[in-house]
Amino acid sequence: MSSKRGKRYSDSYDKFDREQQYPPAEAVSLIKEFGPAKFDETVECHIRTGLNVRHADEQLRGTIALPNGLGKEMTVAVFAKGEKAREAEEAGADHVGDDDLAAKVEEGFTDFDVAIATPDMMPVVGKLGRVLGPQGKMPNPKVGTVTNDIAKAVGESKAGKVEYRTDRFAIVHLPIGKAGFEARALLENYAALIEEIQRAKPASAKGRYIHTITLTTTMGPGVRVDPARTRDIVEEPAATAEEHVVA
Repeated sequence: MSSKRGKRYSDSYDKFDREQQYPPAEAVSLIKEFGPAKFDETVECHIRTGLNVRHADEQLRGTIALPNGLGKEMTVAVFAKGEKAREAEEAGADHVGDDDLAAKVEEGFTDFDVAIATPDMMPVVGKLGRVLGPQGKMPNPKVGTVTNDIAKAVGESKAGKVEYRTDRFAIVHLPIGKAGFEARALLENYAALIEEIQRAKPASAKGRYIHTITLTTTMGPGVRVDPARTRDIVEEPAATAEEHVVA
């Protein structure tokens, strides 16, 4: 860690209690108080669940369109042929192809955020799991990225629809915007994500569902959020998040 980054970390840590769980609005206010980096950092939400992900029925996987987007243009690759390929291009897909695109990906090309495929392309795309799987970019019918409705899938992806899933430690990691967003926009995205995770709770889940929630920026420390205070967001006036003052 460079001394510059170390000082920034130290200055940021001085602004809050690392063991305390903050109300969502105050947590957002805190991360926006951290010293600025040289770029508009991504704000990330990390949700540690009590799920036993060794059981298939306790693994979370789905998609969500955050109300205020992610602050970036999503890059979309589509594996399709003929008319479906033309639909993808007309819908604004950035990379479109069939065997040629698959060969390019097999050689290591992954310069896109989302991959979509028509069902007839899956025998080819299925062989790309070694490349796309570890990056969470493998098309999957469960999240709408294996479909014949290419125009809809591309449109939703370009608008910021993103996939979430539990990792092997039962944690969901997802960006919720940029540090340069208004606090209210970050709060609305945060609330939408938590609501979706609550909605997706497996029927087989036992015990406490959400253990911890942490908000952080790309280069900043994590601020713990009180899971019990999530519903406060919908009742707080829009200005509340801006009114929290860090001593």
